[in-house]
Amino acid sequence: MHMSDEREIAAPVAEVWAALTSAETLQACVPGAKEVTGSAEDGFEAVVTQKVGPVKATFKGNVVLSNMVEGTSLTLTGEGKGGAAGFAKGGADVKLAATEGGTLLSYEVDAKVGGKLAQLGSRLIDGFAKKMADQFFTNLQETLEGPSEEAEPEGEAAEAGEKKGLLKRLTGG
Repeated sequence: MHMSDEREIAAPVAEVWAALTSAETLQACVPGAKEVTGSAEDGFEAVVTQKVGPVKATFKGNVVLSNMVEGTSLTLTGEGKGGAAGFAKGGADVKLAATEGGTLLSYEVDAKVGGKLAQLGSRLIDGFAKKMADQFFTNLQETLEGPSEEAEPEGEAAEAGEKKGLLKRLTGG
């Protein structure tokens, strides 16, 4: 399954780059991530729990960053095994470009699944993969910008402050 999209993020390219290469930010942005450890240089190990249709599984796997051109582009490649549920693997080519309002992030994602997950049917899997990619990049955007005003129900303001604090720690700002 292949998909692509782009987003305008109201943050400088350097901040977006730092977020994409941080285990702490990846854990905050990957839907269902329970643990992400490692570094951009050595790769990340992740534990992610997801429910796809009737199948709920915990995937253990790794993510490798390659083709890294600082502040411009990188490729994220990951593979996870979910026991009896099967496996998921895929990659995303991410490009960053400075704009007047911040950073234009564009991505192309390829994903494959096998095992019980593959038996659910391509329509369900494709929809789930698109939802996961969209949610990751929405989470990344909210981590960098803070939640949009209308999307911030009461009680989440403190969490938004924590996310901004995370970004300041990552970028040293």
